[in-house]
Amino acid sequence: MGDEIPSSHFSSKDLKIFTDRLRVETQLVSDWIAQDRFSFEQKMFGYELEAWLIDRNFRPAPINEQFLQALDDPLVVPELASFNFELNSSPQRLTDKVFTDMKQGLSQICNRCRHHAQLLDADMLMIGILPTVRETDLSLEHMSNSPRYRALNEQVFRLRQGRPIQIDIKGQEHLTTRHDDVMLEAATTSFQLHLQIPADLAVRYYNAAIILSGPMVAATGNSPYLFGKHLWEETRIPLFEQAVSIGGHKHSEAGDLKRVSFGTGYAKNSLLECFLENRDHYPVILPVLFDEPPEALAHLRLHNGTIWRWNRPLIGFNAEGEPHLRIEHRVVSAGPSIIDTVANAALFVGVIKSLVDEAIPQEQILSFSVARHNFYAAAHLGLQARFHWFNGNYLDAGEYILKYMLPLAHTGLERLDINKDDIQRYLGIIEQRIITGQTGANWQQRYAAAHDDDMGALAAAYAMQQQQGKPVHEWPI
Repeated sequence: MGDEIPSSHFSSKDLKIFTDRLRVETQLVSDWIAQDRFSFEQKMFGYELEAWLIDRNFRPAPINEQFLQALDDPLVVPELASFNFELNSSPQRLTDKVFTDMKQGLSQICNRCRHHAQLLDADMLMIGILPTVRETDLSLEHMSNSPRYRALNEQVFRLRQGRPIQIDIKGQEHLTTRHDDVMLEAATTSFQLHLQIPADLAVRYYNAAIILSGPMVAATGNSPYLFGKHLWEETRIPLFEQAVSIGGHKHSEAGDLKRVSFGTGYAKNSLLECFLENRDHYPVILPVLFDEPPEALAHLRLHNGTIWRWNRPLIGFNAEGEPHLRIEHRVVSAGPSIIDTVANAALFVGVIKSLVDEAIPQEQILSFSVARHNFYAAAHLGLQARFHWFNGNYLDAGEYILKYMLPLAHTGLERLDINKDDIQRYLGIIEQRIITGQTGANWQQRYAAAHDDDMGALAAAYAMQQQQGKPVHEWPI
């Protein structure tokens, strides 16, 4: 979905040709997996970080076209709304001081972004959902100037036969609303982790990322408010799932196909299973035709980019044109601070390494339905969620993270030869966040409770604390 497209209008002929090419490219992936054609560059890692542009009143500032033109950085690109943008990292090798380097690089680009935003009388903010965003902000008037976003909106509503999007989220309060375009998706901004994986361990990595999703959401929640209502600890999860609902899975009695979902199960034999599911069960949204050979997988990759599993398999190509496999872990919210963001990455990388190294695949012990339960429980209740865990045990999410997840992360990072000071520093931040109970979501709720639920004051205080750079567990109320 990140690549530009030439038009937002398609014919039935376009759809037929696209579908035929998708079938050919999916078979090609099957052949490559059977032939062990996927390359693996040891321990490569990257990320995408979505952010907001805000004005002096800490409200959305729809100026990303001017901002991006002034910034002129190919790794900083527009998002769906004209008040959002996305930072992309170059691939980094997972070894030694990779997290120190990540913090330095992220600090530098964020400082540049803030500088150019301030020249436009605005600023940038990293947060899952901006507390001051209003439903009226999420309109086609504020869609980024791009054919692919217009096409996405048109095609989603074509498949919905014009029916409005229905939002129904029940948390501390209850929010119901109807919306006539896909712009509600723009209220959700995230930190997406990319991990290159070897083909022979791809199933293990994919399933481990699924198992990890609940604990990662509990540890990193940062979006408790939407339109002034107090909802889930990570309201971004149900909002995104409902904001791009299309309807029509071939084998669903309810007829509700989830383009954004936790998925339908663990991978069993290879990641080909995900691409076969894409081909067989998800209608094509954007039948863009590319003048490229099948080996470029242009149609398969575009189609995969319109199916937002919270853990998504990706296929990319290295400089020599060799294909590789990646896992995109999409569950983590943007923010609260740069150092928190790096700590979140270290936690994920360390734990997934340890889980994959276990002699017995953890998916044989923890069912997919339990992993899914933990994910939505964490999104709803954060560190207070009750996890179903191995051996039938029940644990509070915070207790699980402290007793099990952090030791796994420590071991995994050591096996990756990560600098010992980095391990202590970044996992120490996670530990203190859990001990204090002060995630980004918890801080926002405590601040709002102390200041009469003033969303403007909340956004202003959050921005000030983020700019000071301390981890969220040290933020005062």
